[in-house]
Amino acid sequence: MNAVSTLSPRERVRLALDHEETDRVPIAMVCSGINAPARAQLEEYLARERGTTVDAYLEPLIDIKNVGPAYVGPALAEGEDVWGVRREAVSYGEGAYDEIRHYPLKDAADLDAIAWHRWPSTEWYDYASIADAIARAGEGPGGAYCLMTANGNVFESSWYMRGMEQLMMDFVLNPELAHEIMRRVTDFYVEHFARVLEAARGRIDLVFTADDIGGQEGLLLSLAMWEEFIKPCHARLNARIHEFGAKVIYHSDGAVTEAVPGLIDMGIDVLQALQFDAKGMDPKNLKDSFGDRLCFEGGVSVQKTLPFGTPGDVRREVGHLVSTLGKGGGYILGPSHAIQAGTPPENIVAMFDTAASARP
Repeated sequence: MNAVSTLSPRERVRLALDHEETDRVPIAMVCSGINAPARAQLEEYLARERGTTVDAYLEPLIDIKNVGPAYVGPALAEGEDVWGVRREAVSYGEGAYDEIRHYPLKDAADLDAIAWHRWPSTEWYDYASIADAIARAGEGPGGAYCLMTANGNVFESSWYMRGMEQLMMDFVLNPELAHEIMRRVTDFYVEHFARVLEAARGRIDLVFTADDIGGQEGLLLSLAMWEEFIKPCHARLNARIHEFGAKVIYHSDGAVTEAVPGLIDMGIDVLQALQFDAKGMDPKNLKDSFGDRLCFEGGVSVQKTLPFGTPGDVRREVGHLVSTLGKGGGYILGPSHAIQAGTPPENIVAMFDTAASARP
């Protein structure tokens, strides 16, 4: 394809996901953002150096926007989500992360206790509001955006309610209970996304799903255990999403190379967040081994290069990822997770400036 610079964000992403090269590599901040202290520093830097704001700087660069239905369900307590999980802010110095302080299924001993839990309902959402959300987010100065809806984290939603250690023990000691929790979570997401996509009438291109199954050194659980408990849930969810013509973008941190064939088998279209600082995660190997069946998003290191490198290091990393993962299409560039406090604004700008003109 002879790409031209008049591609809309939606066209650019769709072509990349069809494994075609585009006018520039698509750029996204999928499952990531800029943490408040880093964003404040970036705001000051852009005002001083370029006379602009963060939002104005990013607007022509970011190709994917997120939309979702309005919540109209029962009132939730402070820090509570629809699963009954409650979080509180825990400071890391310059900012804070929301950490779980209440696991509602922590003490559930049997299936009856699971049944009595207040499970979320799709009746808690106004799916007709999707049309307005699309109208607000769908068009920009460069044309129509690629739109994504979220979240679809089956394993994580389950352990948020149960506690990670307890759910992992359930996999071995009480598998019936674990299967029941994850079945109920999957049931909700299957219906939820079906209603979102039906209301969107083909305007939502991507569904963001997630489950962190990798750590720095390898998988958090055995591949066999993942295939028994987690993979079938996502396979069912992904099949339903694909019925509407949308693609599935799947997030996991960590070293997940061992699971990639299974992730493809369960129906993902895009692997995100590409933590190449983790053991065995290599962009060339992933592209050579799976690039004909899989697309990729993310990859610019928030562990090393962005926080601790120079702008030149960032430019070289962006160029390497684009030339490696973007060859023949199939790559959307972004950070490997949220950009952390202490990241130099010069490095953030180097990433976006380089990507803005980058082609394989």
